[in-house]
Amino acid sequence: MASWLELSDELDRWYQAGLQATFWWRDDDAADDTPQLDTLLRHAGAVPLALAVIPELATRRLAEKLSNYDFVVVLQHGWRHVNHASSGYNEYPASRAVEEVSQELANGRLVLTALFGLQTIPVFCPPWHGFDSCFLPLLRRNGIIGISRKGPRSAAFAAEGLFVVNVHIAPIKWTDPPSFEGDALYLGQVIDHLSGRRCGLYDAAEPTGLLTHHLAQNDESFAFVSRFVEIVSEHPSATWVDARNVFALHAASD
Repeated sequence: MASWLELSDELDRWYQAGLQATFWWRDDDAADDTPQLDTLLRHAGAVPLALAVIPELATRRLAEKLSNYDFVVVLQHGWRHVNHASSGYNEYPASRAVEEVSQELANGRLVLTALFGLQTIPVFCPPWHGFDSCFLPLLRRNGIIGISRKGPRSAAFAAEGLFVVNVHIAPIKWTDPPSFEGDALYLGQVIDHLSGRRCGLYDAAEPTGLLTHHLAQNDESFAFVSRFVEIVSEHPSATWVDARNVFALHAASD
């Protein structure tokens, strides 16, 4: 079972190899200004945070709140976070009409831009990580230059002009109510991605991504997140990267 010491040891290996381990933080399902959001922002401190916002549910209260936090960037989290799959969970299964999907993507960009202005970037995070590949060209046609799901990326681009940066560790267990499965499981996931990047099994250029869900994380989960953030922030061979910088070069080259 993985331990906190093993995480530090892995980061030490990056240091010994003269490498810098990059990390980024994405949080999903934001829609309004809530006490849970305050908890998330408190735990983030000054660490760059990418908040995936549900466009149809997003409120002006949320926009006003986030305008006070320069370290927060807004991403597009589907349209209304509704399941359209006949089995499993997916807002964008292949069974949906192309025209309807394209309209939702366009509307989502319009809503987020109107609410958040320059604080939002054209990066799409599909709810439940589900997005059928037949719709990938629609993202680019609607001005979206990046996509973020879960797991080590197999390629830097999901389609022409559509850059990929995923998340790799999600410290939550989807029970009812949501719970936490223990440090060892999630530490194993992050160490696997870090060692895989360092050894060439995964794309070394993809930052290791932390995924949280502020509306569902419990105290035990946030305790894990706090310790994880502290270790990464203090290690000389680890650094947090802003989603704006992760996707900026690809947006600029568009």
